[in-house]
Amino acid sequence: MMRQYELVERVQRYKPDVNEALLNKAYVYAMQKHGHQRRASGDPYFSHPLEVAAILTDMHLDESTVAVALLHDTIEDTTATRQEIDELFGPDMGKLVEGLTKLKKLDLVSKKAEQAENLRKLLLAISEDVRVLLVKLADRLHNMRTLHHVPDDKRLRIAEETMDIYAPLAGRMGMQGMREELEELAFRYINPEAYRTVTERLAGIFDKNRHVVVEIEKSLSSLFEKYGIEAEVKSRQKKPWSVFRKMEAKALSFEQLSDIFGFRVLVAHVEDCYSALGAIHTTWSMVPGRFKDYISTPKQNDYRSIHTTIVGPSRQRIELQIRTREMNNVAEYGVAAHALYKDTGGKVNGASPQISNETNAYAWLRRTIEQLAEGDNPEDFLENTKLELFQDQVFCFTPKGMLIALPRGATPIDFAYAVHTEVGDTCVGAKVNGRIMPLMTELKNGDEVEIIRSKAQVPPAAWESIVVTGKARGAIRRATKSAIRKQFSGLGLRILERAFERAGKSFSRESLKPVMHRLARRDVDDVLAAVGRGELFSTDVLRAVFPDFKEERVTHPQLKQREEGWFNLRNAAGMLFRLPGRAKKDKAEAKEGGLPIRGVAGDLSVRFAEEGAVPGDRIVGIMQPGSGITIYPIQSPSLTAFDDQPERWIDVRWDIDEGNKERFPARISVTAINAPGSLAEIAQVIAVNDANIHTLSMIRTAPDFTEMLLDLEVWDLKHLNRLLAQLKANTSVSDARRVNG
Repeated sequence: MMRQYELVERVQRYKPDVNEALLNKAYVYAMQKHGHQRRASGDPYFSHPLEVAAILTDMHLDESTVAVALLHDTIEDTTATRQEIDELFGPDMGKLVEGLTKLKKLDLVSKKAEQAENLRKLLLAISEDVRVLLVKLADRLHNMRTLHHVPDDKRLRIAEETMDIYAPLAGRMGMQGMREELEELAFRYINPEAYRTVTERLAGIFDKNRHVVVEIEKSLSSLFEKYGIEAEVKSRQKKPWSVFRKMEAKALSFEQLSDIFGFRVLVAHVEDCYSALGAIHTTWSMVPGRFKDYISTPKQNDYRSIHTTIVGPSRQRIELQIRTREMNNVAEYGVAAHALYKDTGGKVNGASPQISNETNAYAWLRRTIEQLAEGDNPEDFLENTKLELFQDQVFCFTPKGMLIALPRGATPIDFAYAVHTEVGDTCVGAKVNGRIMPLMTELKNGDEVEIIRSKAQVPPAAWESIVVTGKARGAIRRATKSAIRKQFSGLGLRILERAFERAGKSFSRESLKPVMHRLARRDVDDVLAAVGRGELFSTDVLRAVFPDFKEERVTHPQLKQREEGWFNLRNAAGMLFRLPGRAKKDKAEAKEGGLPIRGVAGDLSVRFAEEGAVPGDRIVGIMQPGSGITIYPIQSPSLTAFDDQPERWIDVRWDIDEGNKERFPARISVTAINAPGSLAEIAQVIAVNDANIHTLSMIRTAPDFTEMLLDLEVWDLKHLNRLLAQLKANTSVSDARRVNG
């Protein structure tokens, strides 16, 4: 185990004016707090924070960060408190240590919501101070190095979490060296057989091509010497996980891989990079499509380098990276390579650091976290974080030349939301490089994208299935929920206005505000939406506003006459509305609960509105002079046409035999992706679910999607809902919903 003076000496090598007192104090405090605690390996627990600190010294980080590494487990695993850390080391370091502490010592991988909540806390802490990230990654690296001591049932879970979250996070922050080691260690436990096979094959290939690698290094060195370019040439071998991932993604064999070996050219100045590139390209042929200039256009994690592939001296493909030594340092250590913090005062208790420079990677991370923090729930946060943080990038431009970086696979919709949420919400089309293209087009590096907008646009819910950025997905979800809520609120408003009018009461939004607690809703719009969705009955709202209200059909004198007229009409016509089937035994029962609609016992016919109604729906009948009664589902917008004609409204209800073998009409809307065979797949789902298509019409709503309007015949509401669920699960369908009106 590393001694106290050895840790100080490690920091002194790159920081001669090290604050020795701070390191000594943190070392002694952490060692005393961890006391006789042991790790799974049997080693003293204090050896872990000590090794984490050693990893950070390899990155040449300041003594404050190294001290935080020594203390990072004290609050979580010992009797230490935040207050005690603040008093001894200052509130700044106390805040960092707390940021590294898991919520209530939850197991990060035990439940998705818990994992998401801990990740949220970690990222929010990182957004305030990047040193939290550096310590956390070093902590995970040492845990992975000692994972073989952990019980078998935990190894796989920890390795998967490392591969899913921590390795990509290190890469996104430009810490490529740490990312590669984390990936290789995780790969070893996630797929041991594949790891062993790939490692053995790579070792064999290296032994076989050792002399070729040496020859290429000599050829490149000679070339640069000829042109008077001072350059250092290093060979590198692709890591096992990188090889395995590429083989799986592109279905390649080892023999088809052309970049198992690569060469890195390190020079002193930026201009030397282009001089070296010119010398290489004038000597050997470049492979078309394999040139990338990340010096001119750096990645958002600050990575800068020139990538090219040539046909080398022995006619084999050679992958080259050309960069300065400073760029190489940033490529290996990312944000850790930047002098972000400078101690102010060098006090023993640790003065607050000042940010002298903010890297693009860190600035981007902070913006991303601010966007992701708007997520509706922890699961959405976790999903969007993985989408937003852990993908390769493409660089596109607005017509005015503004650079927009997006994850690989992004569409013009993602581009629109990256520019501004309002631009995304009003997007109706896009021009890519001057040509109108479908909104689901996958963008490529260098594309110029112009967004076509309309104020009348509402983002379709189907967009959520084709966007790849967390910002776009979250905005679409919010817009969809808002549109649905607005629709149900309008319906609820009409229902309540009609209910209050029938009760002879005056309705207003203001009258609902004092009774929110009785209705268990946050605001008036929540009440209206709940009524519109059928979650809250209008009579419950009436009783909440008017506690003395007695449930009578009508109390208003003028409407009472109409009500009596309805009953007279019922009695005179002898109406018991029924579809073909058994007659109701007790007319009094029918009158008390509303009229059944099973068959026709009188002279008036009963029919369904165009949108249909199925057993299980709440329904209402509308008297049609001269043509009988039309049955509507209670949520049908068509009912607004009869708001001022209360004398035509009739209470009806279902009265269906359990053994009923009759189908009922329902209308649905299906939004399908334009692809061959989509219609056949939809028809197959409907047929398998024992439903019948009565009519079908197709409306082209966008270049990418077709909206189909289908009139179906189904058994009941459960049957219809089951059918809609299976349609939504189909890969050709982006949305399926019922249409009322």
